[in-house]
Amino acid sequence: MEPFHTNTLLKEKRLSVTRSSVLHGRLFMQCLFIVTLTIGLIACGSGPDQDLRDYVKQVKARKKGHIPPLPEPQKFEVFTYDDTSLRDPFIPEQKLEAAAHDKSGPRPDSKREKEVLEGFALGSLKLMGSLEKDGRRWALIKAPDGTLYRTTKGHHMGQNNGVILKIGESQLELKEIVPDGLGGYVERFSTLTVNE
Repeated sequence: MEPFHTNTLLKEKRLSVTRSSVLHGRLFMQCLFIVTLTIGLIACGSGPDQDLRDYVKQVKARKKGHIPPLPEPQKFEVFTYDDTSLRDPFIPEQKLEAAAHDKSGPRPDSKREKEVLEGFALGSLKLMGSLEKDGRRWALIKAPDGTLYRTTKGHHMGQNNGVILKIGESQLELKEIVPDGLGGYVERFSTLTVNE
């Protein structure tokens, strides 16, 4: 009995090894088939950008156009404008002639020595107050640099030849001589008041 049993076991073992080999072989063949099929599809098939590649080939195959050369630049004559002998176009002729003939208007006194307060623009000066001494009224003027000056009627201040006409308790009146833009001068009256 034993020999029969051993033979049977051997046969079953061989049969089991053969079945296992066959199964492994089939599995290997299936995997090989799938890999070969995938490589074949990738190699032979068109990619997602094949239509773009076809369009680029089509554009490159077109006949190239011709761009004409740039034209030669024009040559211009050099002209020097000399306006020294011409009149100013922004001043009407009648006013220009009238200003040239009218020398009787107000003129600043160029020979007079400038006073300290004439070094400042009138808008930058501040009237701080006034005081009276020996019957004469004095104005206290503060300059932009913080210095306090004392001045009186007849003295000058501001950069437009301003002369002080009257000093009150809280205001100062003066007359300036300013250019009129036509070569002459005009008088202009201004007032400084105490800012409280």
